[in-house]
Amino acid sequence: MSGQSNRRKRGPSALSTETIMIWTGLGVVGALLAGTWIPLHLAAALADAPAPPANPFTILIYLATGHLTWTTAATVALAVLAAILVCLALAAAWALRRWRTRRTRVDASATHLGRGRDLTTLTEAGATATAQRLGVTDSPGVPIGRTIAGKEMLYGSWEDMHVDVWGPRTGKTTSRAVPAIMAAPGAVLVTSNKRDIVDATRGPRSEKGTVWPFDPQQVALEDPTWYWDPLSYVTDEVKAAQLAEHFASGSRDASARSDAYFDGEGRNLLANLFLAAALDQRPITGVYTWLTRPTDDTAVHILADHGFPLQADGLSGIIEAPDKQRAGVFGTAMQMANCLTNRRIAAWITRQGPEDLRPRFDPHEFVRSTGTLYSLSREGAGSAGPLVTALTVAVVEAAEEMATTLAGGRLRTPLLGVLDEAANVCRWQRLPDLYSHYGSRGIVLMTILQSWSQGVEVWGQEGMRKLWSASNIKVYGGGVSETAFLQELSQLIGDYDRESISANISKEGRSTSHQLTSQATLDVADLGALPRGRAIVFASGTPPTLVETVPWMRGPHAQAIKQSIADHEPGGVAP
Repeated sequence: MSGQSNRRKRGPSALSTETIMIWTGLGVVGALLAGTWIPLHLAAALADAPAPPANPFTILIYLATGHLTWTTAATVALAVLAAILVCLALAAAWALRRWRTRRTRVDASATHLGRGRDLTTLTEAGATATAQRLGVTDSPGVPIGRTIAGKEMLYGSWEDMHVDVWGPRTGKTTSRAVPAIMAAPGAVLVTSNKRDIVDATRGPRSEKGTVWPFDPQQVALEDPTWYWDPLSYVTDEVKAAQLAEHFASGSRDASARSDAYFDGEGRNLLANLFLAAALDQRPITGVYTWLTRPTDDTAVHILADHGFPLQADGLSGIIEAPDKQRAGVFGTAMQMANCLTNRRIAAWITRQGPEDLRPRFDPHEFVRSTGTLYSLSREGAGSAGPLVTALTVAVVEAAEEMATTLAGGRLRTPLLGVLDEAANVCRWQRLPDLYSHYGSRGIVLMTILQSWSQGVEVWGQEGMRKLWSASNIKVYGGGVSETAFLQELSQLIGDYDRESISANISKEGRSTSHQLTSQATLDVADLGALPRGRAIVFASGTPPTLVETVPWMRGPHAQAIKQSIADHEPGGVAP
């Protein structure tokens, strides 16, 4: 993430005392002229009397010299006029007060940010035109927010990738995740560590297609009415290595120290065991059993018999290594696969005997549907995070494979992935490298983080910068206190030139001077204390823009979402 503070916009100039006095005097004179000319002319018209002079200054002179008489009818007309003006003033004051209550301390900066024609491609008309070009006819795009300057709703197109940074309890679920899910025309993939996003959207989404809640840790208290076999993803040694990578990254605490040798060898061991179990059509839980038996060479023979001699040799080398070395590698791999020991998790990823007739989730069938997959997990050791990551990757890669078979190399109906709490429950290591590529495939991803440093913990500083730069739509929703991150945002937003006027009095007389001073449009303090209900949007090819967030309660699907919450949330009450 980088920026240059070279944007300059002219700010409002300060009014001098002399200017204020001039305008006040003109206002008094205007009120005096109107307060005599209008009542006298009205009185004359009503009484069918000769009209007073047309020149308002002449009327004032005639009244002062006695050539014109102020009548009772003129007094009544003046009173009526005053009453009308008072009513209009009260109405204007009420409207101004209401307008001010909806404005925040940062809204004035909207005049120095993106607006009007700058945002043509993000408006509903622009997004709809892009959607039609891509073959999507029933949704303009992913809702972002409504501009402060212009009150236009902005949308990300169905080829834009999103990265959101919102602090805790700033409205990211209600204002971004839920509206995005409701706008999706096709299949939707959701990750989260809370059930609120499921309760709010599963009702309306079930009307579009099958709902698949993957809840091995009982985040939403779902029963395993279906299962997904992670080894169905493993078709060769490359897929096995990727699955092992998900287990390695998802099981390690961000603050834990890594060991170059044992971590690498533990990951390789896990990959070879995954491959052997998949080739022999064993359940993935059997991999953990192998890890508890370091001298068991069954997997070695399976790999050799199925034409993977190098993998067999690698696994054999670990099994035959010195005791301490072997114990370290196997111990590391056991930590990575620790979630497989959870009996609740096992029911979601393995078939429970020959009588188990539950449907098996197939990512390739899912991406051809209009269903919704909710992948839920808690944070911490032994969580289902590795499985959530593996399932997410399996779905996205299935969508990519499908896209390559279609005209233009992209999905006809886009797949939307809302990766809420991505740094906690979906630690996909290769995500920054693939982000920009997926947009051209019709796979729209929205990665939602609570802070910049949260992303750095998962992908490293360079990886997070790559993810940020690869996204077409970047949204900052406030609630972050990381000054380095906020300073870079402030630089991206830019400065403006404020004109000030100063007056000087000397023996030679009175003089005024004009001066331009550079000022940050939104400084670190403004961004750190960004009011709830406001967000900054950085979209490719457009200036940074201040928007008002639009929670689902004020959106077109409010009633359906309220009903879904009432139907599915514990203790829900019908709207």
